[in-house]
Amino acid sequence: MRVAIITESFPPDLNGVAHCVVRVAELLAARGHQPIVIAPQPPRTTRSPREEKFPYPVVRVPAVPLPGYPGFRLGLPSHRLRDTLVGHKTEVVHLASPVILGAHGAAVAGRLGLPMLAVFQTDLPHYARAYRLGAAGEAFAWRWLRGIHNRAARTLAPSTVTATGLLGHGIRNVWLWGRGVDAARFDPARRSARIRDQIAPGGQLIAGYVGRLAPEKRVELLAGITALPGVRLVIVGGGPADAALRRQMPGAVFLGERRGDELAAIYASLDVFVHSGPYETFGQTLQEAAASGLPVVAPAAGGPLDLVDDGVTGYLVPPDDPDGFTGVVARLAADPALRAAFGAAGRRKVLARTWPALTEELVGHYAAVLGGKRPATVAI
Repeated sequence: MRVAIITESFPPDLNGVAHCVVRVAELLAARGHQPIVIAPQPPRTTRSPREEKFPYPVVRVPAVPLPGYPGFRLGLPSHRLRDTLVGHKTEVVHLASPVILGAHGAAVAGRLGLPMLAVFQTDLPHYARAYRLGAAGEAFAWRWLRGIHNRAARTLAPSTVTATGLLGHGIRNVWLWGRGVDAARFDPARRSARIRDQIAPGGQLIAGYVGRLAPEKRVELLAGITALPGVRLVIVGGGPADAALRRQMPGAVFLGERRGDELAAIYASLDVFVHSGPYETFGQTLQEAAASGLPVVAPAAGGPLDLVDDGVTGYLVPPDDPDGFTGVVARLAADPALRAAFGAAGRRKVLARTWPALTEELVGHYAAVLGGKRPATVAI
């Protein structure tokens, strides 16, 4: 199958959209399909060293920095996209979290008569709210997304809450499709005494957040954890809120962006995982933490409602409630047996969510869009 993945984000970007595209494309290639990725051009000074090593072609289109977030670049409409689809002899177009480049891709694919599938991953309307663009900004975001997603034969949503919200805002043909996790890489066996000594030389319990540092992630809600006796808060990630968060949480340890096996070892070296963002459509870091054998604390909103079994694999707390995060971390810090039970239950829950299994399910959706056999899942 010849699949063109048009994505708003790709390495060297470090986020859920980029990671998902990388894993799906490499597994498609490994199974004998012929994927091609069309993505924004990264800054010349930060071009990914992996750029020439992907086992599939990557075509870059012109891009500009996102205002207020220069580390993220917006792909621009370009004749290169149409030329790529024609030259690749694309059979199906996969729009990965489409916004700007995805909108152009949907228009071009429509003119070429190519079937499309869209993956909803970035909650643009709620981001509009987080960045205080008002009701008009949120309404515009929904209109924009409807215009893209309703061109596609199917929209794949990562969680039941997200799927319900999409349907409620007029997006049609919504199906559930989750995300995989690499349970071999993210494994409790990677726990490192060296890393723990570096982060918490006094032997404190370590609570950690992994993700982008941006306003919509509400990382400042975790500030109260730094005041808990015997607890050290570690923040892994980068983004436009980095400097402000360092000022707000001087007692936290900031490690910056980490990747690959180093990141996996940091996960496994934590005692509790905390995630504060209330706008997650899925929550890939929650799966990685669970695979690493950690109890997970997250807001009772969006994707975490599907991923965290409250009182079994971790705790769900009211969104935007700093005392809620602090309180449950204190409870877990005081109960090693509870942490161990939650961590073991969380790892068992994610072991079947492998990227190969999720990619095979995605291929079924491609086939359905092309008129082949329906995948063995249920439409929302």
